[in-house]
Amino acid sequence: MAGCVSRVELSVSCRSLLDRDLGSRSDPLCVLLQEVGDGRWAELDRTERIKNSQNPEFCKKLVVDYYFEKVQKLKFAVYDIDNKSFDLNDDDYLGGIECTLGQIVSSSVFTQTLELKQGKPAGKGTITISAEEIKDTRVVYLEIEAQNLDKKDFLGKSDPFLEFYKQNDAGTWQLVYRSEVIKNNLNPCWRKFSVPLQTFCGGDFNKPIKVQCADHDSDGSHDLIGSFETNLTQLQKAGGSSPVEFECIHPEKKQKKKSYKNSGVIRIKSCKVGVDFTGSNGDPKSPDSLHYISPDGINEYLIAIWSVGSVVQDYDTDKLFPAFGFGAQVPPSWQVSHEFALNFNPSNPYCQGIQGIVDAYRQILPQIRLYGPTNFSPIINHVARFAAHSAQQGTASQYFILLIITDGEITDLDQTRQAIVNASKLPMSIIIVGVGEADFKAMEFLDRDDGVLKSLTGEPAARDIVQFVPFRQFKNAPREVLSHVVLAEVPKQLVSYYKWQGWPPVKPPEIKTM
Repeated sequence: MAGCVSRVELSVSCRSLLDRDLGSRSDPLCVLLQEVGDGRWAELDRTERIKNSQNPEFCKKLVVDYYFEKVQKLKFAVYDIDNKSFDLNDDDYLGGIECTLGQIVSSSVFTQTLELKQGKPAGKGTITISAEEIKDTRVVYLEIEAQNLDKKDFLGKSDPFLEFYKQNDAGTWQLVYRSEVIKNNLNPCWRKFSVPLQTFCGGDFNKPIKVQCADHDSDGSHDLIGSFETNLTQLQKAGGSSPVEFECIHPEKKQKKKSYKNSGVIRIKSCKVGVDFTGSNGDPKSPDSLHYISPDGINEYLIAIWSVGSVVQDYDTDKLFPAFGFGAQVPPSWQVSHEFALNFNPSNPYCQGIQGIVDAYRQILPQIRLYGPTNFSPIINHVARFAAHSAQQGTASQYFILLIITDGEITDLDQTRQAIVNASKLPMSIIIVGVGEADFKAMEFLDRDDGVLKSLTGEPAARDIVQFVPFRQFKNAPREVLSHVVLAEVPKQLVSYYKWQGWPPVKPPEIKTM
């Protein structure tokens, strides 16, 4: 049985980093690695790069699975990035630390001295990490503009950008979002953006939020234009033709000038949490719908995605997952499609991480019409094409897992049987999670734990590649139980395929930080 597992996001900041650049400050980025045995490390995630800063506060959160019963050794490595290459071997190392995830999770704030190597401090540099469990899958969507901001640049106007901070339990402010910079504009309109609700306010709609507007300077010495405090409850009042306005206040100017009014106005044009769903299989805002999202921000589809995805994503190097839908009328032609990209980008259907799939799922539902029939074979054949291409390389380097979440109906059973028989000769497995209370006899037929699945013509599957699990059996169980049962057969299926082909395991690449 799998142990207790939860997902946590790590916030990272550094102070007094070494300065490796001539004529300017370093451009730091932090990489998170986990020990995978035999002294080897594998990269899990990395932050954004911040230009010209020896005291960076990284906006991107590092997400990792936390197993209470396991010792998970982590390494945080900070680099000065001076090129566009993903490879870090040609970048200057600014220092790092090694610790366990348990040390971070058990500390409200975890601060350590950065070291260039064991026992050698990286100047006065330090790194601070805090962890927060991801309990909510909802998303905050915001659209913001400003008017009459103060002019900060001598030869121009201002180059404004926004930063959002939430107040943590210790009373300090933690960065949750940083907008793009809009050049030379005192009345900017920033592009729409979204932030996970857990990141934005920890799921607490009344948690204090501080918004800062600053003028961007290329040397990193950004000038504060002004700030204000609010909370999500107030922000949500915006919408339609009724934006919510906040005065942007510069504390020093307010203190010095009695006539000071403000340094501009920030207008919240729209603030929404989650998605309003529509569809022909019942109103997803109703608890009767399988797409209904409960007050805690989840439904059976999302639980299945998180439960399976949180495990399998650790075995994917780039964390990019192609995600498709089937059985819906898709704009602009409104023809029924059995193979459409969830992000509406057929040439690049990849979503960034499991959260990217969740976000795409939420965003696409209001834009499509859920419809029938329900055909499985097109999506199975689609993934089989990926697997067939990989198989031609003749090495045990890639294995594909197709996760299908369905309400049980299937209208092309014979074609699906043939697709599975064909796929059984390829490096892939198929996981089917049935949601709702429907009759899943067709799914159980495809699983065929009691015998060999055969096509309509009698051709047998080369091996068992299908695992079916009805979600209702695990509705009240911890999520790790579902993921354990769903993925139980995958290692055996993977090993059986490579043994069948006679391909030895591929040694994973080593990642060096020093």
